[in-house]
Amino acid sequence: MWAYPWHKGALGEPTRYPNDRAGVDAFMDDLDARPYGPVYLMVDLIEEDFQRITLPHVTGRSGRRLLARRLLQQYRETPYRYVRVQGREPDGRQDDIALLSALTNPALVQPWVEALELLRAPLAGLYSTTLMTASLVRKLGLADRRLLLVTQQSAGLRQSYFLDGQLKFSRLTLAVDRDGAPVDVARETAKTQQFLTSTRLIGRGEVLHTVILAPDETLDRLEPQCQDGPETAYHFESMETAAERTGLPQTPALADTLLLTLLGRERPASQYSLGEARRYFQLWRARLALFSASAVLAAGTLVWLGVDIWRYVEATSATDAMYAEAKQYDERYRAALSTMTPAIDKTANMKAAVTVAQLLVRQGPQPLPLMTHLSAALDKVPQIRVIQLDWKITPPATPAEPAAAGFMSTAPGTATEPISSLMLGLPGKVPQALRLEAEIMVPPDNYREVVDSMNAFTQELARQPRMAVEIVQQPVDTRSNVKLSGKAGGGPVGGVETKARFILNLSWQP
Repeated sequence: MWAYPWHKGALGEPTRYPNDRAGVDAFMDDLDARPYGPVYLMVDLIEEDFQRITLPHVTGRSGRRLLARRLLQQYRETPYRYVRVQGREPDGRQDDIALLSALTNPALVQPWVEALELLRAPLAGLYSTTLMTASLVRKLGLADRRLLLVTQQSAGLRQSYFLDGQLKFSRLTLAVDRDGAPVDVARETAKTQQFLTSTRLIGRGEVLHTVILAPDETLDRLEPQCQDGPETAYHFESMETAAERTGLPQTPALADTLLLTLLGRERPASQYSLGEARRYFQLWRARLALFSASAVLAAGTLVWLGVDIWRYVEATSATDAMYAEAKQYDERYRAALSTMTPAIDKTANMKAAVTVAQLLVRQGPQPLPLMTHLSAALDKVPQIRVIQLDWKITPPATPAEPAAAGFMSTAPGTATEPISSLMLGLPGKVPQALRLEAEIMVPPDNYREVVDSMNAFTQELARQPRMAVEIVQQPVDTRSNVKLSGKAGGGPVGGVETKARFILNLSWQP
């Protein structure tokens, strides 16, 4: 096994470990002695099997279960399995075409996987040089429909067949024969083409484009051997060109370095299933996500703190500017005030006077609310017509004193006396009294309607909250010792007959 460190997007110097117990122990010692990140394990084995099958087209979870069950049926003896759906058949039921692959000799890989588990190393995935060849084909820009890529790798000569850009078959042979001579690439290509024709991966008469990837000195030796035929077309790709297209600074001797570089840069998901062997990688990734989230949170906190500090400085400067402006206004006010005549009263007293005035507007006695109740009663008894109103207030301390006679007025030549706060509605609203003189607009000889109209009017007034009604004068004298005669009301005045009149005293507590 060869172990390559990955640093700054490039492979470092490799270390070789023999495939035995001593090699595994040395690998564990070296890995434990240095800091490391995720581990990517790539294999290039001859014990790698590929099968191309068709399955009913099923999507969703059921389709994934069907693929997993079919993969397990095909390879029961190994845990390292791979499946990929490569399209659908054009005819018939249009079943799914799936490529199944597995490492049929897991004993070659398990010691290294178990060693990584003992070290709790984050094993990111298990990969195959064959499956990674698809990335190399894309990098080289090989777009032939039927393509056979021949690469020289550490395990031997690898032949990978691609149909429409998808891997269908791969074959690994030794790079030298039993006598130590290089193998005949043309003969091995013919064997592979014969197998592909027998499995109907390529039709008879169809041209197989064979691309040989090797260093320049190897290509010079292979070009005379590989001659185009009726069904075979050879193309030669130098390793220098491949290294340039993959971004390698140096030209490698084998294709392994190209594939490892592509693996390190692309870092795809694990190709062969690892099961519980990937748990430490998942923990490592979760820890990395937590660290990243913490860093983002810390950065956000610092940004927030910076914004708050900036706003604080801005608010402080604005406050200082406002204080300075207010100080200038105060100085200008005092300067202007010093040039004026002394004020009659202080500002505080003026404010108190305004407050008292507003309080008097709310609490002071006003005839409007009482007039509102009177208007409501007049609307319901329209035959009543008001002749005269006399409104006054009756403070609690002097209920017998007529307010109208002395309210806000004094006799000529006398000194003004202060008005009691009770008359101004302080602390509570003062009771109000209203003397009402009205007449009833009905025929004067209809005593019953006259009396009923007045009674209805007084009842409407008495229904108002906190309203007391006193009848001072009735429109008709109903005393038992007085004889009813003539008409209600007075006699004709100036040729016009007067209506029946009555007088009421209304007392209302706001």
